[in-house]
Amino acid sequence: MALARKLFPLIAWLILAGTPLRAAEYYTEDLRIPMAETGPQGLEAFLVRPAGTKRYPLALLSHGSPRSFDDRATMSAHKYYGIALEYARRGFAALIVLRRGYGTSPGGRVDSVGGCANANYLPATAVAVADLRAAIDAMARRSDVTTSGMIAAGHSTGGLATVALTAQAPAGLVAAISFAGGRGSRDDDDVCNEDGLVQAFATFGKTSRVPMLWVYATNDLYFGPDLARRLYDGFRAGGGNAKFVAAPPYGDDGHYLYSVVSRPQWTPYLDAFLRERGLAHEILSPPDPLPPPAQFNEAAKAEFSRYLASAMPHKAFAVSPNGGYGWRSGRATTDDAQSDSLAACMKWSPTCTLYAVDDRLAGTRQTSTDQGSRAR
Repeated sequence: MALARKLFPLIAWLILAGTPLRAAEYYTEDLRIPMAETGPQGLEAFLVRPAGTKRYPLALLSHGSPRSFDDRATMSAHKYYGIALEYARRGFAALIVLRRGYGTSPGGRVDSVGGCANANYLPATAVAVADLRAAIDAMARRSDVTTSGMIAAGHSTGGLATVALTAQAPAGLVAAISFAGGRGSRDDDDVCNEDGLVQAFATFGKTSRVPMLWVYATNDLYFGPDLARRLYDGFRAGGGNAKFVAAPPYGDDGHYLYSVVSRPQWTPYLDAFLRERGLAHEILSPPDPLPPPAQFNEAAKAEFSRYLASAMPHKAFAVSPNGGYGWRSGRATTDDAQSDSLAACMKWSPTCTLYAVDDRLAGTRQTSTDQGSRAR
């Protein structure tokens, strides 16, 4: 059963430079994407869109692959909520889908590239494209999402998958973005079968004609500047349609330029590309920040700010009358988040109550809609 949540921030106006900033509402929903190869479990997915009643164009978002296979099991679609929210703010229905073998999506090593020296990227990427197409098919059956005028965006292995998707573009795909696209990095500046990876991009370029944006930070330790250019040149040589951006260095490893905390760095590239393609929509305001509990001192207020900045639903914040608190994020359901945050708070005080749940004050009325049948 899909769990739906419609998040209602406080009804308030923020005054910024004398101009009122409209509070925005966003709808979120946990989904399982049906796919024959996954059996009854389906693919783990999470949808974020504006809370209006019209059909929003799909933004299909694809994740990367951790270097360690064991880390795949710890992945969650919720982790990408903050990134998906940026696409929802721009008028899209953003869908994060975990491909087979990641998070709770069954599949094991179905997308393996084989041994490092002879890593074969084409079959592995075909698996990823099949998963993305299953997600598109599921979204096409919904009444609140349209695949006409949709875009796709991916990071790292998800960037490679997005490039491959454009090579056999589904109807309705009008633009795509690859952030640090590639695969096979096993250590800093050490990529399995670089020539094979370049050849894979060249193969996709032979049939890809969807306008693309490619962004690589110049200090990317997974796919450095020289390799990034080789990938791009190979893709373009076959006729691929892409614009390359060499972004300034970001942090200690520019591979993570595309992240929640670095939104001010990468969203301008996204906005410029959308404007160029005539796909720019009004950028909605983010949810208004909640006020801290009145009994909090400065240290507790700083901790509440950390809670607000945590971009992993589901989360909750519990407080006690004397200023104690406890919070948890990244839980499977809001019920789990509430019980876990209360338990954390009660380690310090026996009288704790919920103060916030996700991006709303506890007790604020919200609407829940079960839409699981739409995606199955």
